[in-house]
Amino acid sequence: MSAFTFNLAEPAQLALATIHGKSTKGIPSWVIHPMEHDVIDKLAGVQPGTYRRAPEATYLQMQRNIKTCLLDQYIPTNPLSMGDSSYDDESEHTATTGAEEIMLDGIRIDSPEAVVEHMEKFVFPSLRKAIREFDENKRAIEIIESERQTQKTLGPAILKSGYGFIQFPHLAYIAYGYENYFLAYALYPEIIEKHFSLQADLALLNNRAALRVYKKGNLPPLCRLDHDMADSRGTLVDIKSLDKIWFPHFARCLEPLLKSDVKLIWHCDGNLSQMVPRFLDVGLSGFQGFQYEDNMDYEKICSMKTRHGNSLLIIAGVSVTRTLPHGRTDDVKREMKWLVKNGPKTGLFLGCSSTITPGVPWENIQTLIEGLKYYMEHGRA
Repeated sequence: MSAFTFNLAEPAQLALATIHGKSTKGIPSWVIHPMEHDVIDKLAGVQPGTYRRAPEATYLQMQRNIKTCLLDQYIPTNPLSMGDSSYDDESEHTATTGAEEIMLDGIRIDSPEAVVEHMEKFVFPSLRKAIREFDENKRAIEIIESERQTQKTLGPAILKSGYGFIQFPHLAYIAYGYENYFLAYALYPEIIEKHFSLQADLALLNNRAALRVYKKGNLPPLCRLDHDMADSRGTLVDIKSLDKIWFPHFARCLEPLLKSDVKLIWHCDGNLSQMVPRFLDVGLSGFQGFQYEDNMDYEKICSMKTRHGNSLLIIAGVSVTRTLPHGRTDDVKREMKWLVKNGPKTGLFLGCSSTITPGVPWENIQTLIEGLKYYMEHGRA
């Protein structure tokens, strides 16, 4: 496996220095992801309708125009799933988006018992087979080739960091739907933990392959972990149950990476206040995407330290659920100033808290982009 090499331009170099915790003059920007096609066209400086005709080229031009320094999840065609105002009504309904019936491998998922039956008959054997047949070398090559190709596509000014190839146990509500999965979680915790355990066994093999890539492939030592585990009220399941049946498996499958210099950060959706200190105890290095209106205390979190006593790596974002859609330009400026003032002195990126949905006033988006460029050039000055 050959090492990853690329001649990085100044914005990407700024991102890489920030990942390494170095003091920098400017604050690098993280990828923004508007879903409204007209907004993408405007930011790319092209005629209306261009994104729909040439989505990847237009999306890339937008990121280059706004001086994006760091990108982890590369999904240039994702906005095609949304129209001018919302998701396409004709899109397929899934277990979590209104499917009238959930059928998996011939089993109708209409009860918690059906969830257990499907796991025991299909999911557990499939995971055991994947564990037996796992090829570490093949997986390492897959990861490095994918990351190398994406970096080549992005070009020298945007640094590609890790997303999606570090694995860990997930709650399976996406497959089974919320109601029956969480009923199974409550009624059959031993089955749910078995699922977490097998997922972690496979993830451990995967993550050893990923560590090989980081060591020998020379990837930027940062990866964002992403799985929605909370809503506005708090965690989707009782935190004490996560302490008992999820966190131990989460920690053990990440252990090889946690012993290295790779920084793992967590994407925050909803109120994850109870999970934040637990993630740090496990060994994570920071967070991205805070919903401040859901009692995520940005100032308090930014003052925390890793388990080794280091400052956190924080990807701070202007709120896409409050400030951008409902605020004014002065609110956008004020929030960016607040994010910078209260963020860590090293290891800070600026962007948006999540995806920018249609309907955000153009003036607010302009102000956001101007602010990102200002702080990239001037930093805290």
